[in-house]
Amino acid sequence: MKLYHRQFGESRDAVPVLLLHGLLGSLVNWQKIARKLAQTRRVIVPDLRNHGRSPHDPDVSYDAMAADVLELLNELEVPRSVVIGHSMGGKTAMMLALQHPGCVERLSVVDIAPVTYSGRLAMLLDALLALPLEQISNRAHADELLAQSVADKAVRNHMLQNLQHGDHGWRWRNNLQALRDGLDVISAFPELPEAAAYVGRTLFIRGENSNYIEPEHLPRIGQLFPAAEMAMVSGAGHWVYAEQAEAFLSVLEGFLQA
Repeated sequence: MKLYHRQFGESRDAVPVLLLHGLLGSLVNWQKIARKLAQTRRVIVPDLRNHGRSPHDPDVSYDAMAADVLELLNELEVPRSVVIGHSMGGKTAMMLALQHPGCVERLSVVDIAPVTYSGRLAMLLDALLALPLEQISNRAHADELLAQSVADKAVRNHMLQNLQHGDHGWRWRNNLQALRDGLDVISAFPELPEAAAYVGRTLFIRGENSNYIEPEHLPRIGQLFPAAEMAMVSGAGHWVYAEQAEAFLSVLEGFLQA
């Protein structure tokens, strides 16, 4: 699948950086970080399948998403890149590194672990699917309607970035139904051969106020990524790079320059 993408920066002095967004996100989420990194590097930011302007498909597996990313890198003639992924994008980044380690110069995984999560995001996806698009008069009205089931304003703002108005009214850019139908697949992490591992430099970055990376996840992380380091961004929740952008960049730059 050919992914829609944008590129920032023109420097060829360092290995390019690839940024992968999370579930219900898009490349827009990474633009502030991408522009900062682009001062010294070439940065590639795609919309993953079923998100943003990329094509829709009922297959939401990490095998498929990693294959899409590999196709993009081949298309752009990028043999190796620094791969950075948040949440669902972090799982996609991990699969790319585990399946195609030669194309990953180093890896950073943001606030996610290679484990199965349960009971998250189903209610949010159901709320988005239930939004009566034909009744919406403007984006503020959509926010008012969504607030009846999603109390967190920051979450609503994040979701409503995906709401688009066209000739036939309002529509979601994301393939919400496929994502809801495949949520169990997205929430899990694929079964891998016992010897599977990525031995390259790896940094897991978690938010201080997030519960996505817990102590019980560390053995699995260490098994799959034996060179993994851990870093925490103070004052951040799950959306680490959006909530504490400068602190996140400081951690990331240290990893990139090491």
